[in-house]
Amino acid sequence: MARDGALYVCQSCGTVHAKWSGQCTACAAWNTLVEEVSSRPPGALAPRRGAKTRGLAFEGLETRTPSPPRISTGLDEFDRVCGGGVVPGSAILLAGDPGVGKSTLLLQVCAQAARRGAACAYISGEEAVEQIRTRAHRLGLADAPVRLAAETALRDIIDALKQDAFDLVVIDSIQTLWSDAHEAGPGSVTQVRACAGELVRLAKKRGIAVILVGHVTKDGQIAGPRVVEHMVDAVLAFEGERGYPFRILRGAKNRFGATDEIGVFEMGDAGLGEVKNPSALFLNDGGERAAGAAVFAGIEGSRPVLVEFQALVAPSVYGTPRRAVVGWDTGRLAMVMAVLEARCGLGFAARDVYLNVAGGLRISEPAADLAAAAALASSALDVALPQDCVVFGEISLSGDIRPVSRMETRLKESAKLGFSRALGPGSADGGSGVVVNGVSRLAEAVAMIGDSSWA
Repeated sequence: MARDGALYVCQSCGTVHAKWSGQCTACAAWNTLVEEVSSRPPGALAPRRGAKTRGLAFEGLETRTPSPPRISTGLDEFDRVCGGGVVPGSAILLAGDPGVGKSTLLLQVCAQAARRGAACAYISGEEAVEQIRTRAHRLGLADAPVRLAAETALRDIIDALKQDAFDLVVIDSIQTLWSDAHEAGPGSVTQVRACAGELVRLAKKRGIAVILVGHVTKDGQIAGPRVVEHMVDAVLAFEGERGYPFRILRGAKNRFGATDEIGVFEMGDAGLGEVKNPSALFLNDGGERAAGAAVFAGIEGSRPVLVEFQALVAPSVYGTPRRAVVGWDTGRLAMVMAVLEARCGLGFAARDVYLNVAGGLRISEPAADLAAAAALASSALDVALPQDCVVFGEISLSGDIRPVSRMETRLKESAKLGFSRALGPGSADGGSGVVVNGVSRLAEAVAMIGDSSWA
C-alpha cells in the first residue's frame, strides 16, 4: 500500500503517478517508476505555522532601472545564437551527442569571457580539475582567469556560488549533480529536476548567468524531464556529423533572441574555431558540377547559407527500391518525389534514390524543395546544372512553385560567392548581378534542366 504523500515519478518521461505500477501510462516504459515522498499531499498549500498572510505586490510594465549589459563571450558565433551575448541572470541548457565538443566549447566560452573581465567559474562533475587544466593547455587557454572546481553535491555548489560574485557559471553536467534532499540517484528525473530548479532560482536571484550541460538519449532527445527545458531561458543544441569537422550550434528556445539562429564552428587541433563564412566551406569549388548536384540558397536564422544538395537516382537491383536521405526530412523527400512523378512524368518506382546535404548540415526550411527536386531531376535526366546557378523555392502538391522569404538576401549571398543566375519562383526579382530564371510550375523547372542549351 502506498504511503501518505508518496508519489511515483517515471524516470523516462517524468510523469507523476499516484500509485506504483509496472508500466508508465504516458510513455509505456516498464519498471521506470521511482517513489518520491512528498512532505504534504499533492495540491495542498498549507501556510507555515506562525506565518503571516500577505498578498502579491504587483508592478507595472514600465521601469526606470536599465537592463544590465549582456556578457560578451568573445565567440561571435556563440553570442549570435544567444541573441547578442549571454543575458545576466539567465539559465541556458546546452545539449549534444557524446564527443561532439560541448565541454571544449564551454571552456572556450568561459576563458574568452574571463579575458574580457567577466568573473567565470567552470564546475565539472565528470572530470577532475587537472583534466580540465590539461584541456585548457591544449587549447591555449591556460592564462585565462577561470575558477575551476570538480563537485557533484548541489548544496556545496550553491554555497560556493553564494560566497563569491560570479558573472558566468558553467555546470558540466546537470545529470551528475545530486541533492541530499532527495533519495533518488544522480541522473534520475527527480534529481535532475530538483538540481536544475535550484540552479535556475540562484541565477535569477543573484544575477548569475548559468549554463547547464545536458546529456542526450540515443534518439537525440535531451535526457531527463521535459520540465527542465521549460525552466531554462534558452535551449541550445550542439550538433555534428561523424567524419565532418563542422559543428552546428542551433537555438531551439531563446527568451532573449531568435530561435532559428545557428553558429558554425570547425573542430581542429586547437579546439573549436569560428566559421565566419559557412557557405564557402559547404560548397565544392573544385571541378565542374556533376549531374545530380544543385546549390541551395538557404537562410539559417539571420544569415544566408549556401549548401549543395547531392542526389543519385540509380536502377534498383532489389524488388523494393531504396530511399535514403541525409541532412533533410525523409517525408519531405517522399512528397517531392511524388510531385515529380505525378506532375512531371519522372518515374522513381524502379529506381533507388539517395539524397545528401553536403557538409553535414541539416536543412529544415521548405525553400529547399526546389533544390532537392532539381538535384533529383538532374540525376534522373543525367544533365548537370550550370556551375554558376543556385536554386530555391517551395513546391506545393499541385506542382506550383511558391515564393519564399528573404529572396533578395539569398541572391546577394549568391552573388558574393560568384553565382550569376538562379532558378527560383517567378516572383523573384533579380539583383546584385544575379539573373533569375523564374518558374511558376515544377514542370517548367524540369524542362529547363533537361534543356542542354540552358545549361
